[in-house]
Amino acid sequence: MDRRREWLLGSLTVVLTLAACLVVAEVVLRFLPVASGTRTLAVNAQNPVFHFTPNRDFVFSTGWDMDLANRGHVNNAGFLNDQDYGKEDARPLLAVVGDSMIEAAMVPYRETLHGRLAKALDGRLRVYSFAASGAPLSQYLIWARHAVQEYRAGALIISVVGNDFDESHAAHKTSGGFWRYVPDENNELHLRLFEYRPTILTRAVHASALARYLVFNLKIGFAWTELRHLLFGGPAMAQPAYAGIAAADPNEVRVRDSLAAMDAFFRDLPRYAGLLPSRILFVVDGFRYPDAAAASVGTYLDRMRKAFLEKAQSRGYGTIDLDPIFFEHHRRTGERFEFARDPHWSAIGHGIAFEAVMASPFLARIGTPTSQHRQ
Repeated sequence: MDRRREWLLGSLTVVLTLAACLVVAEVVLRFLPVASGTRTLAVNAQNPVFHFTPNRDFVFSTGWDMDLANRGHVNNAGFLNDQDYGKEDARPLLAVVGDSMIEAAMVPYRETLHGRLAKALDGRLRVYSFAASGAPLSQYLIWARHAVQEYRAGALIISVVGNDFDESHAAHKTSGGFWRYVPDENNELHLRLFEYRPTILTRAVHASALARYLVFNLKIGFAWTELRHLLFGGPAMAQPAYAGIAAADPNEVRVRDSLAAMDAFFRDLPRYAGLLPSRILFVVDGFRYPDAAAASVGTYLDRMRKAFLEKAQSRGYGTIDLDPIFFEHHRRTGERFEFARDPHWSAIGHGIAFEAVMASPFLARIGTPTSQHRQ
């Protein structure tokens, strides 16, 4: 009986000690810049436009040491922007659409492309952003339509990056919340919504600083997948070689599907945006550095960028190829345009993209929205 009592006391001591450590960790982490998450709302047939839980502040950080800590705001429309969006505002609207490059959770709003544009064009135009991490070209159509129909956008800037093409095709990615292209029985591509429903587990993670640190900062889910492969003898998840911010491999199936999605995007853009080509500007990211571009000839991103720019220009859309601009700036200053541990544009990258937009003839073509839509 004494031994059993000792065992029970010892077990209870361990449990209480562990619980105390977890409580202390939870309390301490609540005072540190642990990533908060942006809390995506359900996306379904009744709510088909992806956005985040509105009217709340967020914290971004990454890694065990909470690198790139940044505090920002999700506005009344559910997008990362310090401005509230007004549907009754009569001023002309320029909408900036993109993925995590425009979402820019790791960059203070005032230093982002759209934040700088909003300040520079204040009194002349409204500038609203519509963006989220993981969104591809196909999703940009939905936000373009949303910006035009809900806020009367008269012009669009669309940021294009390396993973926008294949991830628009459902054969290559189907994560929930976004619209992607799916082939029909005749192999013609059409948009389909892949729904997203927040789970109880997701809500529980958001409620705990410790859980958020494990999931968002330490990315314990990826670590567990790797450990499971190791323990049960499966192959480790191979890390592909990258050129720019896209996997370099130009295999023909991926290229074929990407080009098909690109063609479908340009087919659908006039109908979804309802704007003349002269009212739409594509800002196209690339390799950013001359040596990287020279070493990446023939890679997936090299082929996609050239095809996209050619198709956009042949249809009369405005384009800015950022690579020559980045190349020249890097030659002059030696500055880099992303973070040491993250490939997204830093404030420097956003600033150069902003200057390129301001110097382009696109802004001179923006007038009142009433005369800019297709009839």
